[in-house]
Amino acid sequence: MNIRVLIIEDESLIRWSLQQKFQQRGYEVTEAENGEAALEALQAGEYDLIMLDYKLPDMTGLDILRRMRDMGKETVVIMITAFSNIEDAVEAIKLGAFDYVAKPFQMDQLLITVDKALETTQLRRQVRELRSRLQHEFGFDRIIGQHPSMLQLFDVINSVARSSSSTVFLRGETGTGKDLVAGVIHYNSDRAPKPFMNITCTAISETLLESELFGHEKGAFTDARAQKKGLFELADGGTVFLDEVGDMSPTLQAKLLHFLENRRFRRIGGSTEISVDVRVIAATNRDIEEAIKAGQFRKDLLYRLNVVPIFLPPLRERGDDVRLLADHFVSIYSREFKKPITAVQPEAYAKLAGYGWPGNVRELRNVIERAVLLCKEDVLKPADIVLGSGQTASVEDTLAGLDLPPGGLDFDQLENKMLRQALARAAGNQTKAAKLLNLSRDTFRYRLEKHNLL
Repeated sequence: MNIRVLIIEDESLIRWSLQQKFQQRGYEVTEAENGEAALEALQAGEYDLIMLDYKLPDMTGLDILRRMRDMGKETVVIMITAFSNIEDAVEAIKLGAFDYVAKPFQMDQLLITVDKALETTQLRRQVRELRSRLQHEFGFDRIIGQHPSMLQLFDVINSVARSSSSTVFLRGETGTGKDLVAGVIHYNSDRAPKPFMNITCTAISETLLESELFGHEKGAFTDARAQKKGLFELADGGTVFLDEVGDMSPTLQAKLLHFLENRRFRRIGGSTEISVDVRVIAATNRDIEEAIKAGQFRKDLLYRLNVVPIFLPPLRERGDDVRLLADHFVSIYSREFKKPITAVQPEAYAKLAGYGWPGNVRELRNVIERAVLLCKEDVLKPADIVLGSGQTASVEDTLAGLDLPPGGLDFDQLENKMLRQALARAAGNQTKAAKLLNLSRDTFRYRLEKHNLL
């Protein structure tokens, strides 16, 4: 990608010198000899870097910076001046300038500053792209459904996302999409620019979970070789998603309750209370009321979590949403596996509609993924859909039905899918997931690392 540079400088010799050096580097250069021309150039296009002279014939560089800020421009700016005024330098930095260099400058030194500035530009671009990708991944349109219960759910999620509510409690059966809803709430709220941290409370031991949530001080326990910030501290201004909170140990339930009451905590081994501003979204598939009766969950913690309760309906109660979701997943996996599936037979829809879906949307997604992968024609038929215990087909049967698509497929992508599916079916237990793929635990972990799934 070409790097675009705008040089705003009234001295023609300096403009020419910078232009020559930047063009030697392959940059695309635009020049402006005064403030008016500079503002026109800024209105006309986007730049990766701006070289801005402080003293221009019609205005100052600070004036340009203020106008850029009003225009919403975030381009990295290096200011150049013949006057080494500290107050002006401070003002320039406050207005967003990356750096401030004085004339006469050494070209080699200036280019070092330019390289650092362009690294900042690249980092900002990556952050914008990541944020855009996450906002797409967790857009409201990612929650598929037309059933009245889902339309009501959309209204609640939209209201919660736009509210200042600091605690949300998601309840529903496994596979109903609680993790997706948590992400949608965060990325469609004012907290979206800040971190979204999520953790499954049953995935790690009680001791490690406490450290993950609250952090620890150096020397707090045997392996605490350095200070560590917990998720609540790292997510300050953002959101922490606590999945399977209903299975949290009684000790941690008490500490979570204390945190929720005042948004303050101490790191393990610490004496200083830390205050943070985070939204906590908790989720569970347990019957919490029964857990309270059994003495396994604190009633006062339920009251504190239940500020905004959201219930996600099971798929079996959502009527025609099964067909809607099936079409959605067929579209996704036919593109992913390069399979030209153009239709689903009515009998296949009927087979899907007649099933109870104990695993809810997650199970439907897995069923459609397997069906698309093994389908040999361009129409999905009832025979392609394996439900319930039939999904535990032997390896030989599965491989016998697997044909390489005419257009080929991405093997790494297929492996990634199988790893994630095994983890999902094993509820995050790596040992069980490894057995599903007939791999040793070490080999399984190696493949997880290879695909950045650890």
